[in-house]
Amino acid sequence: MVKMEEITYITQAYNELRPLGKEVCRITERSGIQNGIVHVITKHTTTGITVNECLECLEDDILGWLRKVFPEDGFYYHARFLDSYGAMAGNPTGHLKAMVTGNHASFPVVEGKVLMGSAQEVYLAEFDGPQERTVTVTVIGE
Repeated sequence: MVKMEEITYITQAYNELRPLGKEVCRITERSGIQNGIVHVITKHTTTGITVNECLECLEDDILGWLRKVFPEDGFYYHARFLDSYGAMAGNPTGHLKAMVTGNHASFPVVEGKVLMGSAQEVYLAEFDGPQERTVTVTVIGE
């Protein structure tokens, strides 16, 4: 059996980490699937899905280090007018940060519950906001 739901958010900041774990667990429990896997994926190229401990200081460190690795004032070939797109491409750091964080996460589902570590949180990582963002949660199993 396969059950899929999409969650849409309006992100609040240019770069942010938005916890998704509780919603992923609710969707999994509603699915009725007892054993299988839950897959979470973002539909956008300047967002990521990442897993880490849910601590405000750690969230600040993650975003801070991504800013250092991909500074906004750096030289990026993508930061130019794109004829094929018909507009300026002003979000190169968003694409690069999204590549580093990845765009999906998967967890086992056992007895109807997401099997996640006690300190783990699933995040939607926004790197080009604020914008409307959609995340797809797919639960597969029996």
